[in-house]
Amino acid sequence: MNCHNHNQSVGSKMMISDAMEDEDKWLAEGIAGIQHNAFYMHRALDANNLREALKYSAQLLSELRTSRLSPHKYYELYMRAFDELRKLEMFFKEEERHGCSVMDLYELVQHAGNILPRLYLLCTVGSVYIKSKEAPAKDVLKDLVEMCRGVQHPIRGLFLRSYLAQISRDKLPDIGSEYEGDGDTVMDAVEFVLQNFSEMNKLWVRMEHQGPARVRDKMEKERNELRDLVGKNLHVLSQIEGIDLDLYKETVLPRILEQVVNCKDELAQYYLMDCLIQVFPDEYHLQTLETLLGACPQLQPTVDIKTVLSQLMERLSSYAASSPEVLPEFLQVEAFAKLSSAIGKVIETQGDMPIVGAITLYVSLLTFTLRVHPDRLDYVDQVLGSCVKILSNKPKLEDSRATKQVVALLSAPLEKYSDIVTSLTLSNYPRVMDHLDAGTNKIMAMVIIQSIMTNQACVSSADKVEVLFELIKGLIKDLEGDSDDEFDEEDFNEEQNSVARVIHVLYNDDPEEMLKIICTVRKHIMTGGPKRLPFTVPPLVFSALKLIRRLQNQDGDVTGEEDPATPKKIFQLLNQTIEALSYVPAPELALRLYLQCAEAANDCDLEPVAYEFFTQAFVLYEEEIADSKAQVTAIHLIIGTLQRTSVFGVENRDTLTHKATGYSAKLLKKPDQCRAVYACSHLFWVDDQDGIKDGERVLLCLKRALRIANAAQQMANVTRGSSGPVTLFVEILNKYLYYFENGNPQITSGAIQGLIELIKTEMQSDTATPDHISDAFFACTLRYIQFQKQKGGAMGEKFDTIKV
Repeated sequence: MNCHNHNQSVGSKMMISDAMEDEDKWLAEGIAGIQHNAFYMHRALDANNLREALKYSAQLLSELRTSRLSPHKYYELYMRAFDELRKLEMFFKEEERHGCSVMDLYELVQHAGNILPRLYLLCTVGSVYIKSKEAPAKDVLKDLVEMCRGVQHPIRGLFLRSYLAQISRDKLPDIGSEYEGDGDTVMDAVEFVLQNFSEMNKLWVRMEHQGPARVRDKMEKERNELRDLVGKNLHVLSQIEGIDLDLYKETVLPRILEQVVNCKDELAQYYLMDCLIQVFPDEYHLQTLETLLGACPQLQPTVDIKTVLSQLMERLSSYAASSPEVLPEFLQVEAFAKLSSAIGKVIETQGDMPIVGAITLYVSLLTFTLRVHPDRLDYVDQVLGSCVKILSNKPKLEDSRATKQVVALLSAPLEKYSDIVTSLTLSNYPRVMDHLDAGTNKIMAMVIIQSIMTNQACVSSADKVEVLFELIKGLIKDLEGDSDDEFDEEDFNEEQNSVARVIHVLYNDDPEEMLKIICTVRKHIMTGGPKRLPFTVPPLVFSALKLIRRLQNQDGDVTGEEDPATPKKIFQLLNQTIEALSYVPAPELALRLYLQCAEAANDCDLEPVAYEFFTQAFVLYEEEIADSKAQVTAIHLIIGTLQRTSVFGVENRDTLTHKATGYSAKLLKKPDQCRAVYACSHLFWVDDQDGIKDGERVLLCLKRALRIANAAQQMANVTRGSSGPVTLFVEILNKYLYYFENGNPQITSGAIQGLIELIKTEMQSDTATPDHISDAFFACTLRYIQFQKQKGGAMGEKFDTIKV
């Protein structure tokens, strides 16, 4: 079977090759015939012998009677003949050379033997006849266009009428033309061109029905090559000065559309509609929009009407952009309504139109609307609503080309209106997005976010935030059709970071509205699942904390308002929100956020709230954080936050500091224990004016840290045979110096002196491990003591007792 197909294919290629060789041979023979007869014609012209010149010119033109050439090759032959006809026309103009009046010459050439040479000669003489003005141009043109009906072979007839159009285009009885006569001469010019156009179109369409079905593609290609011959008539029409808007509206356009609709040919209808739109002025299209659009549903169902209408709308958009003065005309003629209605009728008529075609039409209509009526959001929403109807009647959108068009449709308002809020007022915008698949929905959501960030747009009402988060829900939660197989962690992280950025830009000066915004965001992001919450909860928390800072002086007892925004209420909301992270689980992140809230509660002077947040942080530390490194980080965060709080009474503060010091001493590694314990000393000595200053408990922490450091040294000595570096001792020495300098009476110069000696002894021990970093650290500390001594004054005297 495959062998048979291969042989058939090879055979077809050989036949095509042979046909091309034959065609080249026939073209060469035709050109040779033209050249041969042209030689004798030139001799006759030089001898001023009219009859011989006509004889050989007729024989020359007989070469155009061939039916064996393709349009491309026939054109080459035609151009050879055309060049000779121009020379013959120059001879005809010089009556003194051939001694025959142009009227007699016009009669004489009608006796040529074959019709095709006769008509070419008649057109040539007719051109001279019009130029001589011995007869009205309209009569000669009417005569010629009628007589050309004698050639009904499509290719020969098209080229003959093309020649007629070529030689007559500068001789039409137009307004201001030298050939303008009495009466309604512009109408005669229009009638001539329209009749020639009509006949040429019939010949062109007839080619579709010639030849067997197996060569249909070849015939289609050949027809396509000839289309400009037909379209040239419309170009000539557009150049006639006498065609004003009324004449165009009443006569020219209806006649052209009648021919287009009645020919019932896909190629002809598409090309002629496109040609019509391109050659005539935009003003004419605007004023005859109803007539032009009325023809669209009457075209063949296979015609690519979406491209035709798209080009029309593009032309009208450019026309509107060219001058603001013309915009009232668009409103006057109700351009939008007519275009929208026409598109609806075309889609209805062409029931099997692919969905991509319908959406493409609405993309073009939306582009037109945004350029011509940017202030009419109702028009924009109406276009989107029409798309929703189209999409609702179809199964799930799976065509990638249609999906791209929907994305283009949704992107257009974002590009036009830099303020995203404008797009959020379009009720049909989210309904269109609902028809996108999960992947494309995410892409569109990213486009929306990018628009917000690029234009620094501010979404400042809860209603608008609701619409926005409905639009970007593809990033906020899993949609139907999401597949874990296609999960890309890098893309996912980028998407969630984009959502986080959006949360940061939501803002309203009114605290009540801002709280509504926060609640709206919370409602949406809490549906995101464990993968998303670590990205989306933190920005929400910090947004709420910003609001709390603005409300620090409120105690929640505001009267006269049903639901006031108070710090207490927001803290309750935050507690519930952060709690969700512990189920993710993301305990380390939740702990950090609890501590941020505790610090904010401290600033608002809300002791019970701050205590509750610290309690939640300690519970997470106890129950959820098992990794030793994470524990070290967490305990230092707790200590640091607790040190900055001043809201607690003695009992609550003691409870929390006791917890912190207890957990510090229970860390896995001795060095970590040591550092956490000496950090706890800051919980008992705060430099603020009203801060706690408990020197004894500071000293207890530092002594405990020393014992742990000493135990670490001994453990290192047992396990490795060396005591290890003295870094921990030097760090503790620096803490001693800090408190000594800040006036802690329990920290004496003697204690510092003893610690210095201990460090020196450890460094000189036989089991000590040399460590340049520790040595340098200790040397810097000693230099600092020396520097303080040299300062003089009270501080100098204080440090003077320490020997280094």
